[in-house]
Amino acid sequence: MARNHSKKRHLFGFAMSPHLTSSTPSQTQGACQTSADVPSVPGALGTLSRAKHFFRGSTSPQSSLIARETAEMSTGAGTLEQRERYQAASPRETRTANDNPEPVSMPAAIGKDVDIAPKALDNVTGMSRSCKFSPVNFLTLANGTHTYLEPLKTFNVVATTVANVHPYAKLALGVLVAASQLLVNQANFDGMVYDLLSTVSKVYAFLIEDDTVKGIESMRETLGMIAQVISDATRFIINHSRTKNFWKRIRSRKETQTVLGDHAKSLNDLMQQYRDHTIRAFGISTNHVLTDSNFEGMAYAEGAGLNMTKACLDGTRTETLQEIVNWIADPNPNASRILWLHGQAGRGKSAVAHTVALWVQNVGGLGTVFCFARDREAERREEKTMTTVARDLAGRDPAFRRALEDAVKEDHSLKTTSDVMQQWKGLILEPLSKVDGQIVRNVVVVIDALDESGPETSRTHILSLLTSTEAAHLPANFRILLTSRPLPDIQHALGAAPHVKSTSLDGIPLELAERDISLYVSKELDRLPGIGVAEVQKIVNESNGLFEWADLACRFIKSNQVGATPKGCYDDLMAPESGKGRKLLDATYFTILKSGIPQSGRALEQYCSVMCQVMMTLEPLPMKALCHMREKFPNEQQRYNITLILEFMSPVLLGIVDDSSPVRPLHPSFYDFLTDPSRSGVYSIDTSDAKDLASATLQILCDELQFNICGLESSYLANAEVSDLSERIKKNIPPHLSYSCQFWAHHLGKTTFDPTLAVLVKTIIGSEKIIFWLEIMSLLGMVGKGADALASVAIWLLGQDGFKDMLALVEDEIKFIQNFGCVMLHSTPHLYVSALAFIPPNTSLSTMLMPKFPYLARVAVGGLSGWPALQLALLGHTSEVTSVALSPDGKRIVSGSADKTVRIWDVERGVQIGGPLEGHTSDVNSVAFSPDGKRIISGSRDITIRIWDAESHMEVGSLLEGHTSFINTVAFSPDGKRVVSSSFDETARVWDVERGVQIGNPLQHISAVKSVAFSPDQRRIVSGSVDNTVRVWDVGRGLSQAVRTGL
Repeated sequence: MARNHSKKRHLFGFAMSPHLTSSTPSQTQGACQTSADVPSVPGALGTLSRAKHFFRGSTSPQSSLIARETAEMSTGAGTLEQRERYQAASPRETRTANDNPEPVSMPAAIGKDVDIAPKALDNVTGMSRSCKFSPVNFLTLANGTHTYLEPLKTFNVVATTVANVHPYAKLALGVLVAASQLLVNQANFDGMVYDLLSTVSKVYAFLIEDDTVKGIESMRETLGMIAQVISDATRFIINHSRTKNFWKRIRSRKETQTVLGDHAKSLNDLMQQYRDHTIRAFGISTNHVLTDSNFEGMAYAEGAGLNMTKACLDGTRTETLQEIVNWIADPNPNASRILWLHGQAGRGKSAVAHTVALWVQNVGGLGTVFCFARDREAERREEKTMTTVARDLAGRDPAFRRALEDAVKEDHSLKTTSDVMQQWKGLILEPLSKVDGQIVRNVVVVIDALDESGPETSRTHILSLLTSTEAAHLPANFRILLTSRPLPDIQHALGAAPHVKSTSLDGIPLELAERDISLYVSKELDRLPGIGVAEVQKIVNESNGLFEWADLACRFIKSNQVGATPKGCYDDLMAPESGKGRKLLDATYFTILKSGIPQSGRALEQYCSVMCQVMMTLEPLPMKALCHMREKFPNEQQRYNITLILEFMSPVLLGIVDDSSPVRPLHPSFYDFLTDPSRSGVYSIDTSDAKDLASATLQILCDELQFNICGLESSYLANAEVSDLSERIKKNIPPHLSYSCQFWAHHLGKTTFDPTLAVLVKTIIGSEKIIFWLEIMSLLGMVGKGADALASVAIWLLGQDGFKDMLALVEDEIKFIQNFGCVMLHSTPHLYVSALAFIPPNTSLSTMLMPKFPYLARVAVGGLSGWPALQLALLGHTSEVTSVALSPDGKRIVSGSADKTVRIWDVERGVQIGGPLEGHTSDVNSVAFSPDGKRIISGSRDITIRIWDAESHMEVGSLLEGHTSFINTVAFSPDGKRVVSSSFDETARVWDVERGVQIGNPLQHISAVKSVAFSPDQRRIVSGSVDNTVRVWDVGRGLSQAVRTGL
């Protein structure tokens, strides 16, 4: 953890565990004694070994001291001597803490809270002095509490000096001291409250021992959690004392005992963790990936985690950060579980998100970060969101890990499904329900930059789950912090959700934004020649409250351009003409580009070409890979060293100075700027033509594909069993080749047909290179995308003269993947030893490939004569399938089953999309898509009709109820506004989809109605019945009479 991120932190809480059992005061003491019997970690020394006897009365030296001083104070002696001893101890502890070369200062906000805490208690009413039922004598109470209070004062010195133990410790201490003083002044004091204060004081007595103070830094998270419990306990004592009427306290005594027992047990549990030194590294890890075999194959988004360098500068964004931290720490069970932090580009949303994540780490919370990025759209990160979150949480909490293991054991498909809704239910909600109450800490999931996931469809499911009922009822200590720009689809979804708290960064007062920007600019430009207070203030004024502008300005001034000084760059940036007719951010971008790229000539052309390459790659590539691809561009004049162009772009691009880091825009706004000619002028780029990238990726495949590229020695091992497979891939499949294998077809599909490109395509799909390509796709775990890639190639070739044979070959290769994709994905060598051997011999693919592999085994008897008519078997239902329907675009199938579920399937990939649609309580007899493909309707033996959202898989509207027996069939009207249903109750009924009500009277047969349908013009409905008739009903005549019978 970088020090500068741990210096300033505000109040951060830990939710109390709802599973803590209630106990009476005597039971609490018993719990204390039991916890003391737990042995410490073997080899523990000093305080840790003494901690075993923590609750054994006089065993602890400090506890003995308290006992002696209690006796002394009961006779009116020892108070002054006691105080002097503690005061004498304080400087030694202070010097120990100050030996740290970088002392950590408490933020002003914490100091203010500590100062205010005692004052807030001034008007609190104590318990009635006239109460005669108090079990504790007032004199004993006063003396004892003073005794307990002295160690707390000493600990205050320690906590203040060693401030990086935990900022919350000081705040909790302030409340505790104030509460203790309040209790001293009370004439009557409940015994159980006294017992809790006794336990609290013993904790602090232990913590102020010399060895404990020395070990504070290594156990700061535990101390912070102890401070939280103490704060909760003392606040409860304060509230308890406000109850004036004794009889009211008596009536609430059972509740009070439960709460106090919970606090005492939680404190004892935390001390046990402290003694055994088991609570470590609960924070957020940036690159942690579970290696346990139970999670093998579960997708994980690399590089999507916490980035400390993005965190806010200390002292900035304090108001926003405090609001978020207070929301996380809010103990109210009705508090919003989700907070949406939104604002326009450049407002600092990601900085706030990563700072909050750092706070979660520092206070020992349980959390994870998932970041979307525009330059990572091709990774389809939305499909890895919940699997990544689940794996992170499992890696940081044993209870959640066990629950997740159980979930994937029960349903292996959870590890490989790409459906976000199924992941949400199976990998997040189900494990959380099993560990409810077992996780004491706050659980915080940060989802950053959802607006950069891609097109609206890429985040539809995520928005659906965030606005679902399940999200509204997450555990009380679970929080989701989401950041994005307020795009229409996100605003529409989250703005209408009552359980989502919304906070905007666009409305921050200008003076607060400028205060933060001033701190940032001062730090960034510190000690640069020619840059002083006046220059910093000028930059602050010009930023107009936009952090992104200030950041770009600082980067430009510090860019170390040849022949330029920081002051010269500053003067160029502040020149009056730089801001004319453009927004501040655009003006900054324009000035940076103008400083290194002339506005005409050969250099400008090269710049445009290079920036097109960088911005059009579907996955950011390091400089070395970009240069390698550049060497394969079709125009020889474009094969130049692109570093000569990119080295001037360091103020706006990341990865310029490091050959291994991906080159990407510093901020998404730069892409928007470059692709809008009205904003970027001569520096705009055209991303509509992908011919150069298509040609380069194809050429790389032609040149570098080879047999057994990773040198796998045996076909007896599955890919997952090759221990060093990831190292082999990294060594033998460089980034430019990996990128080309994944995205060549995508770039090809973005071009018009070109004979030169067609020759390159034929070189690959018309030779053994197609198998070498599938080999790499297998190693990368992306065989499923191979069929999609070839499908786009088929579309590109369709209708072109002279390419009929090539088109037939592509179709064979798609069928090859569909039939043997699972084999390839399981074991790459079996692409050759198994899959090739079973290619039907009379296909174009067999004719082309078999001569290339003469030593392959051949199927002597029982082989396929052609591709099987059965291309897919969709497995998932657990009982008979009763109804199926195709979506209007032919890409999805919906099925209903006697297993009471509805399921949706991807036709091309042959996989289930999401989890089953559950809600029916009996067989689903009929399903249908709406004409626009957005809705699904299902009818069941449970006598209900349900309507589902085909994208989110959530039930919409109300149940259509009215039939009195099983539903047989359902159908949509051509305009999708009405539904007709048939039933064993001898009727057909028409329903209004939007209102969820029946239209008109039932259409009556004299026996069960088995089938119904609308006419294409929507004017008639036809029904078939067990009464041996087909009846046609006139919709316009009130749906009350048959116009034709006996057909």
